[in-house]
This record gives sequence, C-alpha cells and structure tokens, in this order.
Amino acid sequence: MKYLVTGGAGYIGAVVAAMLLEDGHDVVVIDDCRTSDPDNVPAGATHVAADVHDVGQVLTPDFDAVLHFAGLIAAGESMQYPQQYWHANTSATFALLAAMRDASVGNLVFSSTAAVYGNPETLPLQESARTAPTSTYGATKLASDHAIASYCSAYGLGATSLRYFNVVGAYRGADGTWHGERHAPETHLVPLALSAAAGEREALHLYGEDYDTEDGTCVRDYIHVADLARAHLLALNAQRPGAHLVYNLGNGRGFSNRQVLDTVAAVTGRPVPVVPAERRPGDPAVLVAHSAAAHAALGWRPQRPQLSDMVKDAWEFYRQ
Repeated sequence: MKYLVTGGAGYIGAVVAAMLLEDGHDVVVIDDCRTSDPDNVPAGATHVAADVHDVGQVLTPDFDAVLHFAGLIAAGESMQYPQQYWHANTSATFALLAAMRDASVGNLVFSSTAAVYGNPETLPLQESARTAPTSTYGATKLASDHAIASYCSAYGLGATSLRYFNVVGAYRGADGTWHGERHAPETHLVPLALSAAAGEREALHLYGEDYDTEDGTCVRDYIHVADLARAHLLALNAQRPGAHLVYNLGNGRGFSNRQVLDTVAAVTGRPVPVVPAERRPGDPAVLVAHSAAAHAALGWRPQRPQLSDMVKDAWEFYRQ
C-alpha cells in the first residue's frame, strides 16, 4: 500500500511513518519542517519538503490513503497568534480535502485532539460529549473535523478522526532508531521537564496551581506514543466509505502536572526546578478519555499505560 503522511517529520507522524515502513508499505512524507527536523523523517520514506497547502502537487491517484498530522499544536500560543493556527490547521485541511477529491483518494486518518471538548461537563470524556473548545487550537481542529464530515457525506470519503489526549514517550524502530518528541519551540510538559532536570533549562514554568484539582495543577490523560501510533494503523483497516468515524484515545486515568514532575524526577534521579506561573488561556482543568469505542471498533488498547514507562522512554530518547 502507498500512504501519504502529512507532518511526517513531527513527533507522532514520524512514529506512524516508521511503523508503516516496518509493515512493508510505501510512505511519502510531506513536511516543510518549520517546527520539526528533517532528520526525524524515517529512513526509507520519501520526503517532500513542502507546505500542506501545496499537497495537490504531491497527491496522485496511486495513493491508498492519507494520514494527516501536519499543523500547529500549542493551545496557549494559539490564543496569541490565531491567524497562524487557522491557516496551518484548518485552511491546510481544506486544501488536503480538495486535493484528495481531485486525486480520487478516498481514505483519511486525521490527527484531532481532546481540545475540541473544552471544559468537560462529565468525565471521562466520551465521543458524544459536547464540543466547546476553549482555545483557538481546539477550534481549528473542530472546524477541520466538521469539514471532513462534510466531505464524507457529500463525496463518499472514508475518514477517521482520532482525538488525542496527552502523548508521551518515544519509539525505537526495528532498525534501532529512536523517534521522540522535539519541537521547535518545545511547549510540552515532559520534554520541558526532562530538559530542566538535565540542567539544560534553568527551570520549568508551571502554569497554574489554583485549579479545582487535588493538588491545584491541571490533570491530563497520558498515552504512550507507540500505543497512539498503532491506533492509526488499525484505523486504516476500519474505514467505511461515506462515514466519518471519531474515537478518543487515552488511558482513562489522569495525572496532575505535579505528578508528572514527580515521575520525571524519579526516572531521571534529578529534581525538576519549577517556577510558578499564571494559568495559560484556554487550558481546561481536567481532561481524561473514555476510549471504549476505540477498544470495540478498532481492537485497540494501550500496551504501555504506566506513566513511568512513558517517561523512561522519553528520557532514553532525550539522552540519545
């Protein structure tokens, strides 16, 4: 099979591309590497250094499916620079959908997010929960989901949106190469905490200690990147023409920011220096997934649900 992976130089896209290659597929990556490193593209994949808006120059009828990861991902930043997020996330998805229709490529797996739900009314979050994003980032992803649903209904596209919670860890491919998290700039808690523990960052800014949670910090559902990536491969085999399927992917339990920092300290054997900071706009207090639908429909379950295992792999990648 031949697959196009948008954003395949990024954290999750690179892991999925590596797994597809290991399964014997032909993989083409389109990524302009503005926020990632071209060295992240797995060996064996064809890399096209281009913006997703130009995907029509790459996508041809011989592709079997597209896995769409490209986009901007920082909720706090999205509130400061909304135009960039609407362009990179929603406008790019519009361009991709048009190119897929022109090339008669009928299968899509979309990297969506739990940020579409905003502040949840009930926990854990099910796919039927009200969508009310509290950040521009979440809004751009929800708009993309709506556009995908429209294309499924009107043109017979088969698509699956996978709504991630928090992704951690690293993946060691069959060739021994590690694929892990390194954004430019980095905004995610675990790699920032590892950097602070290693002494390469003066301190980590802890955004908000007055949330209505047990220790006052945000609570999130964490999932190992290898578990998340495998869900994409399973989703490729569960598409239905004309149907837009939506699944939440998480462990079903939450860890507070303080618990994450404690785990990083335990794994590295080093303290994580912290500077308290104000809440970031758009950050919900608690996000925890209900993933029973993915369990039933995709046959998917996390294989490495322990936070310590996720952090250990992230630390191994960091040390590489």
